[in-house]
Amino acid sequence: MSLNPVIARVTDRIIARSRDSRSAYLAHMDAAIASNPGRAKLSCANWAHAFAASPSVDKVRALDPNAPNIGIVSAYNDMLSAHQPLEAYPALIKEAAREAGATAQFAGGVPAMCDGVTQGRPGMELSLFSRDVIAMATAVALTHDAFDSALYLGVCDKIVPGLVIGALTFSHLPALFVPAGPMTSGLPNNEKARIRALYAEGKVGRDELLAAESASYHGPGTCTFYGTANTNQMLMELMGFHLPGSAFVHPNTPLREALVKEAARRAAAVTAKGNEYIPVGRMIDEKSVVNGVVGLMATGGSTNLALHLVAMAHAAGVILTLEDLDEISRATPLLARVYPNGSADVNHFQAAGGMAFVIRELLKAGLAHEDVLTIAGPGLSRYTQEPALVDGQLTWRDGAAESLDTAIVRPVSDAFSPEGGLRMLGGNIGRGVMKISAVKAEHHAITAPAAVFQEQEDFIAAFKRGELDRDVVVVMRFQGPAANGMPELHNLSPSISVLLDRGFKVALVTDGRMSGASGKTPAAIHVTPEAAKGGLLAYVQDGDLITVDATNGDLKVLVDEATLRARTPANVPASKPGFGREMFGWMRAGVGPADHGASVLFA
Repeated sequence: MSLNPVIARVTDRIIARSRDSRSAYLAHMDAAIASNPGRAKLSCANWAHAFAASPSVDKVRALDPNAPNIGIVSAYNDMLSAHQPLEAYPALIKEAAREAGATAQFAGGVPAMCDGVTQGRPGMELSLFSRDVIAMATAVALTHDAFDSALYLGVCDKIVPGLVIGALTFSHLPALFVPAGPMTSGLPNNEKARIRALYAEGKVGRDELLAAESASYHGPGTCTFYGTANTNQMLMELMGFHLPGSAFVHPNTPLREALVKEAARRAAAVTAKGNEYIPVGRMIDEKSVVNGVVGLMATGGSTNLALHLVAMAHAAGVILTLEDLDEISRATPLLARVYPNGSADVNHFQAAGGMAFVIRELLKAGLAHEDVLTIAGPGLSRYTQEPALVDGQLTWRDGAAESLDTAIVRPVSDAFSPEGGLRMLGGNIGRGVMKISAVKAEHHAITAPAAVFQEQEDFIAAFKRGELDRDVVVVMRFQGPAANGMPELHNLSPSISVLLDRGFKVALVTDGRMSGASGKTPAAIHVTPEAAKGGLLAYVQDGDLITVDATNGDLKVLVDEATLRARTPANVPASKPGFGREMFGWMRAGVGPADHGASVLFA
C-alpha cells in the first residue's frame, strides 16, 4: 500500500523544517561514534573503578575488548505498581548478558513519581518537571561513558518520555526499553467511574470509594485503563524501542521473564562491536516520530503525549508542531476503544488483537511508515508479530489478522471514527488541544458563560454549592508550566461529568493538563500563551461568553481584544512552599511553552 498522502505530506514538512537541527544532531552522533566506545578511551584506572565491585566472572569478561558492556537505567520503586516488577530485572539482565558474552551494569536510577498517588495533591506540581529531571538523571547515569548500549526500565507517565529524551542525548548508544506489563483486570472501569461520580455527588462515602479504587488498582503492573502509562507502551512499540509485542505481557510470568532476558541479549547484539549496530540516533528519525503520532491518534491515547512527543522529537533534532498532530489526527481513523474511550481495559485490547493488529492495519492502509529502523531491525512490519513460549523457548509468530472483538479494536475499513483522538483548537484565547475520542459528538461544541477559577478546590466547592448547575465553560487558569508546573487536573473530571449527566452543556478551558484517564469531558487543555505569561486567560472574567468548538477548531472568548486588554489582568498567584516546590523555581522561570513540549531542556 502506498503511503497516505496526508501522512506523506506531513512527514515531508517535518523533514524540511528539521533539516538544520537534525543535521546538527546526526553530526554530533557521528562524532561520538568516531571517538570509539568508552572502553577504548578510559584509562586502566578508570576501567578498574568501573568494575571494582563486580563479580569475578564480569571482571574477567571486562578484560575482553570485544565484550559489550550494557548499561541499565531503571525507574524502579515500590510506589508505582507498574515499576515494582522492575526490582528483579537487573539480575535477569546480568545473567542473560553473561550468556551472550557481555557484561551488564546498573548505571543509575531515575526518580519515578506516581501521578495516581499525587493527583490533586501539592506533589503533582512536580510531576511534569520530573520528566526533565529524569532525562538529566539518565545523562548522569550514562556519562561514565563505559557502555556500548543501554536498557531503559520504565513505564509510566513522565518517566518513559524522560528516559527517551535522555537516551536520545546519547545518540551513539543503542537503546532498548524494557516494560513490566499491565496488572490483571480488576473492577470494571465503568463501575469505577460510576462510584467516583456518586462520591462527587455525596451519594456514597469514602469507604465505598476506597473499596472501588482498591479493587481497580490491586496488584503489580500498569493500571489497566488506557492512560498515559499504557499510551507510552503503545508508543514504544510503534517507534521501535521495544522488542515486538512486549508492551502488554503481564508481569511475573514466564513469557515476561523470557522477554527481559531477550532484551539483554538483543542489547548485546546491536552494539558497534557487532555486525548489526543500531545507534538510537539513527533509529529514531522523522518517520519514527510520525509513526508514534499516528499510533497516538489511532488508539485514542493520552493528551499528555501532545506535550511529550514534541519534547522527545526535539531531543532527536526533529521539530514537531501541534499543527502536525492535528493534521495527522484528521487523517488517521480511530481503531481502538479502551477505557476511558470505551469500556474495555488494555488486557481486553491485547486479547482482541492488540498492537500487532493495529500496526498491521496501519501499514495496510499506508498510514504508518514501514521503512524505519527499529531495535528489532529494519521495518515496522516486524511489530505485527507477537512473542510466545514454545517448549520453553521464546519465539515470535504472526499476530491477529482480524479483530477478535470489534467492540474493542477494528480494522481501518470499519473504524470507530474516520479520524483520531486529538484536535487542535485555536483563537483569541490561544492554542490548545482537546481529546475527542471519548467525547460524544453533541459535546464537541459549546458557547456558554465562563466561570473562572484559579484553584481546583474553589471549583469543587462551587460545584457542591450548586453554583455550576447550568450551561458553563469552566476556566481553570494559572495552571500552566510557568505558573505552578502544569499539574494534572483530573480531580475536576468527576464533577464536570456529573454536570454533563444532568443535561448541561459544559466544557473546561485551562492552561493546565488533564490526566491520561480523562474521558467524556470536553476540555481545551494546554492553552498557550498561559495566563502567567500574559495569555488572555488572565483577562477573562465570570460571565464572558466562550466558544469551545472541536468541530471547527475554535477556542475564543466573545469579547473584543481591546476590551479584554483594557481590563486589569488577574495576578499570578505566588508560588507555594513545601513538598519540594521551592527547589523547582528555576524550572518554572525557564520552562518553554506547552506547544513546544513544556520543557526546560528545549525552552
